[in-house]
Amino acid sequence: MSDAKALLILHGKQALNDEVREAVRQQRDYGWDLAVRVTWEPGDAQRLVAEALDAGYSKLVAGGGDGTLREVAEAMLEAQAQASLALMPLGSANDFAKAAGIPLDPFKALGLLDEPARWVDVGEMNGQPFVNMATGGFGSKVTASTSEDLKRVLGGGAYLLTGLTRFAEIHSARGRFSGPGFDWEGEFLALGIGNGRQAGGGQLLCPQAKIDDGLLDVCIVPAPADAVGTLGTLLSGGLLGVDAVSVSARVPWLEVEAPSAIDINLDGEPSTGAHLRFDVRAGALRLHLPADCPLLGPASSVP
Repeated sequence: MSDAKALLILHGKQALNDEVREAVRQQRDYGWDLAVRVTWEPGDAQRLVAEALDAGYSKLVAGGGDGTLREVAEAMLEAQAQASLALMPLGSANDFAKAAGIPLDPFKALGLLDEPARWVDVGEMNGQPFVNMATGGFGSKVTASTSEDLKRVLGGGAYLLTGLTRFAEIHSARGRFSGPGFDWEGEFLALGIGNGRQAGGGQLLCPQAKIDDGLLDVCIVPAPADAVGTLGTLLSGGLLGVDAVSVSARVPWLEVEAPSAIDINLDGEPSTGAHLRFDVRAGALRLHLPADCPLLGPASSVP
């Protein structure tokens, strides 16, 4: 394999992960020249991507959760890199990986380097990229306030437990949403702008989303009188789940105007804003994904 060379950018918390070490060893035994670099502090992903590109690496691997994937992808976009990217899912929720069918086993995830890279979209909020999803309202507060210890013990279930224990804090936000052929205004409990399909430890907010259609899927959960019951349906999935309580749309861009700042979470990165513009950068990133990835449309291109 003449092009069997890649660099793994590994989240610092996973540096002593024995499964990762064994996966790297096995991948090298299969003939791959696989180097590993570990992040330590903010800005490392950007620096390591730049160093990898300067060294001639054409394949990178993000080893971590949705946030690590976003950081590495952002650095590649800023560098206008022609390199392709794979994901080794090592987060607590791994929402993007689970929806995309990426194996959670580190060695099997590295095996996707042998799959052709696909051009996929990247979402943006006020110019800030996200690969999976932007979430807003109470749901994003749950994501931001769930402790690392709880996530380590319970995985995605930690978000549900945190949400259940914070019902007393539920309050709605107000916003006006406008995009091509779509307008909605009112009070809402939760918001999902999906390039991918799920967030918050498995909450399927945008079940029909594709990452190669040039569109963003919108899910708004209006605030009814029974806010606790509605959020309970959202968090638990219920019999009908989000579909039973949400307003949805599929648009190439969306503008949100709010009287006060809305809490937003971009693939694990907390943010706020009262004036938000969501866009999609179609075909901006090359990802190594399973051949039967549910997030890809039938006409997905293979370079």
